Amino acid sequence: MTDFPKPPFDTKLQDHIPGLTDAMTPLPDHGETRYRGSGRLEGKIALITGGDSGIGRAVAIGFAREGADVAISYLEEEEDARETASWIEKAGRRALLLPGDLKSRETCRAIVDKTVETFGRIDVLVNNAAFQVERLSLEEISEDEWDDTFATNIGATFRLTRNVVPHMPRGGSLIHTISVNADSPKPRLLAYSATKSAILNFSGGLAQLLGEKGIRSNTVAPGPIWTPLIPATMHGDHVHEFGAGTPLGRPGQPVELIAPYVMLASDEASYISGANIAVTGGTPVI
Repeated sequence: MTDFPKPPFDTKLQDHIPGLTDAMTPLPDHGETRYRGSGRLEGKIALITGGDSGIGRAVAIGFAREGADVAISYLEEEEDARETASWIEKAGRRALLLPGDLKSRETCRAIVDKTVETFGRIDVLVNNAAFQVERLSLEEISEDEWDDTFATNIGATFRLTRNVVPHMPRGGSLIHTISVNADSPKPRLLAYSATKSAILNFSGGLAQLLGEKGIRSNTVAPGPIWTPLIPATMHGDHVHEFGAGTPLGRPGQPVELIAPYVMLASDEASYISGANIAVTGGTPVI
């Protein structure tokens, strides 16, 4: 709990969303040297969206070290994706790179089809990709930005889930990244917070709808996590003191999210469905 950096942070703001890992100070910890696997996902096939950086990269590394082959979806221009793939391969597992914009229905179909073509099935889907921009007023949020946020966050979650389920065997696991904002919306992240609440509701409905198929659906709700999305989408005051307001006094690192994703993906969580796991540094989530 005390090994990780605390604010204030002196990192440069980035003008490219979702941002680049190597431009951050301090660098996020994705578990590259810290996380050790124990075969809990041996032989499973996982598809992770937003798998190039941040939480997605950490989960990809964790899954690979637990024995899973991993497909990662990411925006085509993101340079971080090949770095993530190299960590998957260093763990002795197969990596599949799937570039494309998840706002597109065709992309959502194509990445599922390519994963199934390559690996034969999908045991775990992690809906993790997200878009956010911090705005100070309602007037600053354009209609296009509102639509893009919903299309990326909840629209893609629906479409990917719908496309994956026919290829998911009994025992399959759907894991959706939401946010502490689903429970306590932030006024500067109005559109983003609304989508995260929608995903929480969607997952609860899926757990009931898909139970007879033997497929589980759960969410993970991170608090402030130190990822490239922070310096790329937030104002300087928030970036400088990011995470300082949590009871632990710091942001979480991506590596600290691996454990709940691995648990929910594993057969050990066979009776966990419709649940939400909060990883918030002490901020309560109802």
